[in-house]
Amino acid sequence: MKRILLFLATNLAVVFILSVVARVLGIDQYLAAQGQGMGGLLVFAALFGFGGALISLAMSKWTAKRMMGVRVIDRPANASEEWLVSTVRAQAQTAGIGMPEVGIFDSPDPNAFATGARRDAALVAVSTGLLQRMDRKEVEAVLGHEVSHVANGDMVTLTLIQGVVNTFVIFLSRIIGNVIDRAVFRNEDGRGAAYFVTVLVTQFVLGILASMIVMWFSRQREFRADSGGAHLAGAGAMIAALERLKAAQSGSDHANALPAQLAGFGISGSVAQGLKRAFMSHPPLDERIAALRRAQGLA
Repeated sequence: MKRILLFLATNLAVVFILSVVARVLGIDQYLAAQGQGMGGLLVFAALFGFGGALISLAMSKWTAKRMMGVRVIDRPANASEEWLVSTVRAQAQTAGIGMPEVGIFDSPDPNAFATGARRDAALVAVSTGLLQRMDRKEVEAVLGHEVSHVANGDMVTLTLIQGVVNTFVIFLSRIIGNVIDRAVFRNEDGRGAAYFVTVLVTQFVLGILASMIVMWFSRQREFRADSGGAHLAGAGAMIAALERLKAAQSGSDHANALPAQLAGFGISGSVAQGLKRAFMSHPPLDERIAALRRAQGLA
């Protein structure tokens, strides 16, 4: 499943709402009245752009819990839950992060995710299908992969990248909106209705294109998290876990464990070809397995 789709969707929604608020409060009109002063517009774009990304980050753990119905293990109810919590605790100590919340969500598909705004206050959750289909060494590797995402600060880095691309999307959309309103609709001040409509449409289109940059970063971080999982649980276990995910992904009984809004947090992603590949959040499992084998001299 695509790891960051929820973050992107939430971010786009927040930026859209902030744009509407800016229109209602007259901020856009004020900027246009000032001749789209580049300095002021850039500050405005940065505040709203990073604001959207930071709000999305702050909401990530809360949203994931409620959308997936994650049951956080406060007190282990059985030996399996006790092992799960103790394994995450040991990996977190090795990785040098605070103990994450550990949870389980109901799904027949083997999957797991990690999210959270801070390295010392994250959430690591696994599906019931993962616990049923994988042996403990494979589960340990998957947990190591997710803990590595937290230790690497991937969500924070993702937020900074998203904030930068948001800034340019907001900035450029307003420049384009002002130009079109003046040149096409002959509004001398560039503040007509066409300006607002063009801004929203352009912002949406540029936002989709900008997501290609975020997706590229996401693909790179999967290789780093796989390497981290291999370090925490052993390369053999990490490769075996990815092989198991590959079998589940291609099997006739494969089902999407995560809804579309949360698919961005899963450990594996769907395969795409051509231009669609630029929008993949995960490299194909074959490439991830091959990268681990090369790193271990097994290729």
